[in-house]
Amino acid sequence: MTYFDEATETLPREQLDALQLNKLQMMISHLWEKNRFYTEKWKAAGVQPSDIHSLGDLARLPLTRKTDLTNDQATHGPFGTNLTYPLEAYVRMHQTSGTTGTPLKVFDTIESWDWWGRCWGHVLAGAGVTASDRVFLAFAFGPFIGFWAAVEGARKIGALMIPGGGRDSQQRLEMMRAAGATVLCCTPSYALRMVEIAHEIGFDIRSIPLKATVHAGEPGASVPAVKQRIESSWAAKCFDHAGASEVGAHSFECHVQPGGTHLIESEYIAEVLNPLTGEAVLPGDRGELVITNLGRWGFPVIRYCTGDLVQVNLDRCQCGRTLLRFEGGVLGRADDMVTVRGVNVFPGGIENIIRSFTEVDEFRVTVNKVKQMDEMDIEVELCAGTDPELVHAIVSKLDSMLGFRPRVKQVLHNALPRFEMKAKRFYVKLDPDLPDIV
Repeated sequence: MTYFDEATETLPREQLDALQLNKLQMMISHLWEKNRFYTEKWKAAGVQPSDIHSLGDLARLPLTRKTDLTNDQATHGPFGTNLTYPLEAYVRMHQTSGTTGTPLKVFDTIESWDWWGRCWGHVLAGAGVTASDRVFLAFAFGPFIGFWAAVEGARKIGALMIPGGGRDSQQRLEMMRAAGATVLCCTPSYALRMVEIAHEIGFDIRSIPLKATVHAGEPGASVPAVKQRIESSWAAKCFDHAGASEVGAHSFECHVQPGGTHLIESEYIAEVLNPLTGEAVLPGDRGELVITNLGRWGFPVIRYCTGDLVQVNLDRCQCGRTLLRFEGGVLGRADDMVTVRGVNVFPGGIENIIRSFTEVDEFRVTVNKVKQMDEMDIEVELCAGTDPELVHAIVSKLDSMLGFRPRVKQVLHNALPRFEMKAKRFYVKLDPDLPDIV
């Protein structure tokens, strides 16, 4: 059992609530008249810090959406008004990946970057990482925050951090083996891509003494079929993690699986709201995660609508943590659902079905409007030597699980793109004359 901060991770619920309220009140009092973005937002809503007496009062503050922040930066360019301090106080600038729209610039002070490291310390400790481990980061270190903060997390844990930027997949595999890497950090898609490369070049992936893989950037590590494939391929335990550039690293998976991901409640307050009505849902019901971070005062997000669908479990975990859990991790995106022939479909559900066929190397899903009818087309790359008749089995399973029959076809090996960062496998084309929408 490995904790990063056992004292806060095992607090009784009443004490956790008190800790959160104290941090929330201190933060919003500090932001008042210093952070222009939130001061104007709260004044327009007719609330001020003195109105917040309980966690329930948090709902009196207005919601924040990503478009609020990107529009603010567009209007008050280049950096916007969600900066609590003069620019000279900031030591880091990153930006979101831009896969869902205009990239958002995010900023950190020395204090908030240290906070990022503590959050990632929880993530790594949850995966059993200790000072005796060697953590390999298979990540190209660009402006996307990605695994930058994992570097700080490894430092907090005291583990040896091995950067894997500027190398191709084969070089990374060889470097991991030479360095004796015991932990791999990357996206779930890239973990599977490295397995594919290892097979192609005849590299014995089990010659790397890996004990754990820690994933971020996309929800695949909580998709059962993806998790199982990663674990069986690498002979290592697969751990999920969730976060965002503008939010921070907010939840992590412990060794009790399947148990969901733990929210770091000493650093975040979570609300789960019905995405249609905005009303709070009960524990056990699915809703949109609305989150408030408590340690990033220089670039805060308060009641931030993440777009992620989660389901809360408040039962104490077998690992001993009292932190709430998101059952199944991030279940999908509130805006990712499409309706095909009257059936609501989420990308994660499709991936779970397709990844259950270990003979599939890669795939791509496109939803097309054909004669006013939504049709789903799926392209699959099969492993070398696989009987093409497997396509029929894939169609049959999709039909039985979804309630409609997608059109599945095999494509040539390496015909589909591969991904190091966020994967793009799901496309929607509502009009044949319009470009694809991810």
